[in-house]
Amino acid sequence: MTSTAEIPAFPMTRAAGCPFDPPPVARALQEEAPLARVRLWDDSTPWLVTRYAEQRALLADPRVSADITRPGYPSPAPLPKGGTGIGFILMDNPEHARLRKMVTAPFTIRRVAAMRPAVQKIVDDLIDELLAGPNPVDLVEAFALPVPSLVICELLGVPYADHDFFQENSKVIIRRDARPEERAAGHQALIGYLDELMGEKLARPAGDLLSGLAARVEAGELTRAEAAQMGVLLLIAGHETTANMIALGTLALLEHPDQLALLRDGDSDGDNPGLVASAVEELLRYLNITHNGRRRVALEDIEIAGRVIRAGEGLIMANDIANRDPAVFPDGDRLDLSRDSHRHVAFGFGVHQCLGQPLARLELQVVYSTLYRRIPTLALATDVEKISFKHDGSVYGVYELPVTWS
Repeated sequence: MTSTAEIPAFPMTRAAGCPFDPPPVARALQEEAPLARVRLWDDSTPWLVTRYAEQRALLADPRVSADITRPGYPSPAPLPKGGTGIGFILMDNPEHARLRKMVTAPFTIRRVAAMRPAVQKIVDDLIDELLAGPNPVDLVEAFALPVPSLVICELLGVPYADHDFFQENSKVIIRRDARPEERAAGHQALIGYLDELMGEKLARPAGDLLSGLAARVEAGELTRAEAAQMGVLLLIAGHETTANMIALGTLALLEHPDQLALLRDGDSDGDNPGLVASAVEELLRYLNITHNGRRRVALEDIEIAGRVIRAGEGLIMANDIANRDPAVFPDGDRLDLSRDSHRHVAFGFGVHQCLGQPLARLELQVVYSTLYRRIPTLALATDVEKISFKHDGSVYGVYELPVTWS
């Protein structure tokens, strides 16, 4: 019998000098088998699901639970007292479906497509400010973080003037090494803030998403606490992942100048949506901002890939290596913007697939079709070895990205 000490620890460390690639240990496990035991912070040993086919099968399996409160759930860190405050993404149906349905409409492809002119204006205005401001500049602070923050604030009805407050608390919540009490304080601060906003929307409703939730509170379909919690989830998810994708995607393109040239020159007039859409999907596949895996627990015994996952055993779907699975993405370690990558699992799969993916795609399409065209000489203002990567968080990216242009 293998001792706990012999089982590899998870999360795993990326190789030095390979910030875009999954950890070598995870890749080795993938080559060996579709499932392997890993050891978490609490010495529990859930299954790491290493391959694409098995991940998709399990993420779509109703015998697999996303409920973080169930025994055996492979929590990435100690849970704060009073729960996570994250909401329906860590629930199962029917409660998950009931709550999710209340916020689905603003994220439909048709509704999101109508936001393109507004997102384009946000991107263009921020680039105007970039070009008029200091050079070099930190692209994270000046561009990557403001773009999705402005968009989600407009959608939700959250004052952008409060961005420092919600961004700082969001960073604490998603930091893997944050103490439980720090994470709980961050949650409570944001829930209190959203609850106060909910009170304003109840008194003076507008046409935003929070006002829509307020109407459901008045109708008795939702409690005010549930509405505030949903607001926290949408606010964090709406800016953190996309901001990191903008910055890390830019760095990846700067480090792959042939692919950057393909994107910039192939879309020189801003009128090649097919190329841009393909580039977004490939960068989502290649980079994997949510790099700590999707967590689940088995509700029943499940036989898969010659193994039996027992009821109560935890599962971690390592999407970073699934998106490099050679059975699905040949030569997957190569960034290739012309590749058909639409089957990637960067947004998950099944009933918990990311609600906001149409909006994230739109924002990334606008950014990737605009930034490098308007600033064709964009370049790193430091050595890539000096860039600090977010190895310590549940969302991967860079803390700063110094850039310059001529």
